Amino acid sequence: MLSDNVKKGMQQAPHRSLFNALGFTQEEMRKPLVGVVSSYNEIVPGHMNLDKIVEAVKLGIAEAGGMPVVVPAIAVCDGIAMGHVGMKYSLVTRDLIADSTECLAKAHQFDAMVMVPNCDKNVPGLLMAAARVNIPTVFVSGGPMLAGRVKGEKRSLSSMFEAVGAYAAGKMTEEDVLEFETKVCPTCGSCSGMYTANSLNCLTEALGMGLKGNGTIPAVYSDRIRLAKHAGNQVMELFRRDIRPRDIMTEDAIMNALTVDMALGCSTNTMLHLPAIAHEAGVKIDLRIANEVSARTPNLCHLAPAGYTYMEDLNEAGGIYAVMNELAKKDLINLDCMTATGKTVGENIKGCVNKDPQVIRPVENPYSETGGIAVLTGNIAPESGVVKRSAVAPEMLKHSGPARVFDCEDDAIAAIKGGKIVPGDVVVIRYEGPKGGPGMREMLNPTSAIVGMGLGSTVALITDGRFSGASRGASIGHVAPEAAAGGPIGLIREGDIIDIDIPNNSLNARISEEEFAERRKTWKPRVNEVGGYLARYRELVTGAPQGAVLAVPGQKTE
Repeated sequence: MLSDNVKKGMQQAPHRSLFNALGFTQEEMRKPLVGVVSSYNEIVPGHMNLDKIVEAVKLGIAEAGGMPVVVPAIAVCDGIAMGHVGMKYSLVTRDLIADSTECLAKAHQFDAMVMVPNCDKNVPGLLMAAARVNIPTVFVSGGPMLAGRVKGEKRSLSSMFEAVGAYAAGKMTEEDVLEFETKVCPTCGSCSGMYTANSLNCLTEALGMGLKGNGTIPAVYSDRIRLAKHAGNQVMELFRRDIRPRDIMTEDAIMNALTVDMALGCSTNTMLHLPAIAHEAGVKIDLRIANEVSARTPNLCHLAPAGYTYMEDLNEAGGIYAVMNELAKKDLINLDCMTATGKTVGENIKGCVNKDPQVIRPVENPYSETGGIAVLTGNIAPESGVVKRSAVAPEMLKHSGPARVFDCEDDAIAAIKGGKIVPGDVVVIRYEGPKGGPGMREMLNPTSAIVGMGLGSTVALITDGRFSGASRGASIGHVAPEAAAGGPIGLIREGDIIDIDIPNNSLNARISEEEFAERRKTWKPRVNEVGGYLARYRELVTGAPQGAVLAVPGQKTE
């Protein structure tokens, strides 16, 4: 056992004295030491119930012969951080979480871990840490929020942001907004649509690192407590069999996750996080492979904000295993991958039928024959741009219009809400990338304002920043290279005609190479003044196609 390094032998007598200070018994010191990494806090709605999940995990570990010890992981609520300087501190926490978990696990010589995350950045951050530390690990999230109900219809957080845009357009009263405000988030849990947190928790099942139901069992269901106990039991089974994260998160498993991503219509943030997780697992992913996967993967689900079904509906329909079983009918899933259940994917999903074809379309009758996400390239985005194709109105899949250029999100929001954006426009928001922001802010406020003001089927938005999973419409993010790194998006001028062709994966401005070269001669990048962690982050962070991972001197990230 790794923990023998801190518990066994005469040289470790001082260490044992400290375990005695913790109240450990002699019997407990002989058991495997299992870190329970808890993201519990009292500021993130998705995390306020994690104390109960953690207690259940501890019971499961102890029951199966391990000694659980709880250690912390930080988390930011993207919704509360949205639309102000706080959003610069969202993506950057992913790497802090991975680093701090590595430190805790290595410093205390854990034999195994159970990760208890729930929201946007601590799920991928802990997956990165699991791959890096590579000791037996199981994930159990806090679960999704139930959908709210407003005037008899199910609603979620994206509806709330769009209501603010509708109010600005005079389409809602203050009383209408207040009703949304008090009803759209009715329980604890990760927000109820297929937003980033739920996307990543679902993909944790597809990767093989979470047990059945990890992504979909609602936070308030007692099934979630039972799942946590089983996760505690199962990590001890993985310890005994020496099954580790890198045995699970192989290239084939990551391709399974990308395939499920396309079928579900997940958040575009998965296009940042899957490459970062793969990087830690020693797997190289070229982001452009997403289009190859999309071309052969049918889109089976339209959960909010793309449609009117929610995580509780997906759970009742059979969850992620049912989706994977549908995909397996077309041989789109590798069934031989090992998982945290100790069984293969094929063994896991056998008999997991689709119980509601209105929520999970049968593979023979998909929403579309291609997947939910597309990667675009062109003279604005030589490396890549990412769009949630399944959430784009059909009439906006191809669009041409004049650029309305803004060097920060705040200026764009003011223009949208001020009625300065008109049908046909293409809003361009730049200097919001990993380095330019720094921190790559999500653009839920401007996309929601566009939809809420009735412009969702006539106005597009492109940015080197990113989008919340709650965004919908022709919203193209992750444009790379970003403006701060000299990318062509920094050279776009007001009125330039931009051509968006999502079916053909292209994003171009009607500008010649010669004109781009001429503009570059006088180009000066905008520099946002920051200090502290953001300043250090800006110096180390790589581009969006590389997953915005932090560069290590001498280590290639491409």
